Amino acid sequence: MNADSGLGAVRFNPDGLVPVVAQDVLSGDLLMVAYANREALELTVSTGSAHYFSRSRQALWRKGETSGHTQAVSEVRLDCDGDAVLYRVRQEGPACHTGARTCFVTRLGPGNQGTGPDQGGHLLQRLAATVSQRAADRPAGSYTVQLLEAGVPKVSQKVGEEAIEVVVAANSETAGRLASETADLLYHLLVLLQVRGVPLDAVWRELDQRTR
Repeated sequence: MNADSGLGAVRFNPDGLVPVVAQDVLSGDLLMVAYANREALELTVSTGSAHYFSRSRQALWRKGETSGHTQAVSEVRLDCDGDAVLYRVRQEGPACHTGARTCFVTRLGPGNQGTGPDQGGHLLQRLAATVSQRAADRPAGSYTVQLLEAGVPKVSQKVGEEAIEVVVAANSETAGRLASETADLLYHLLVLLQVRGVPLDAVWRELDQRTR
């Protein structure tokens, strides 16, 4: 990543800072919000490592310099008004100082208070988190739990059946039916990954390697 004179388009606030949102480039999860001054942005662009400015310490800091939970920045974007920045990053370990993957874990609004596994990001990431929660809680009557308890052979069989149904739908049924069968296949694949103990992040990383 090379330094870019486009930083001149950034509208810093009177304190010389701009808010920065960090987003996981693989999962789409929103990880954290911090601030950067011009020097932090310049270092981020020139080094490919996320830098911020601490308002409490009045000091520049590099993400992960003490925790080891670094952020390799694949892209820096500026919003349409120039007053907010997006770092798209490959996060190493948790992003939040609490040890959570993302800082955005608390839900607000009627009936939504508290925290949970759904931390935003890609729809498949959220569905995988739900499958993982079913594996932990084992609620009675859950189809997901039934599959998990059946083990790899049964879930593998279901994946094969759903794959065949996708092929049939693609060749002889409606677009809506194809979408429905594809959703079934993706769901059963997530359950299979859970049974095998393979995190969805491993799939994201593999796909990421194939796009470079």
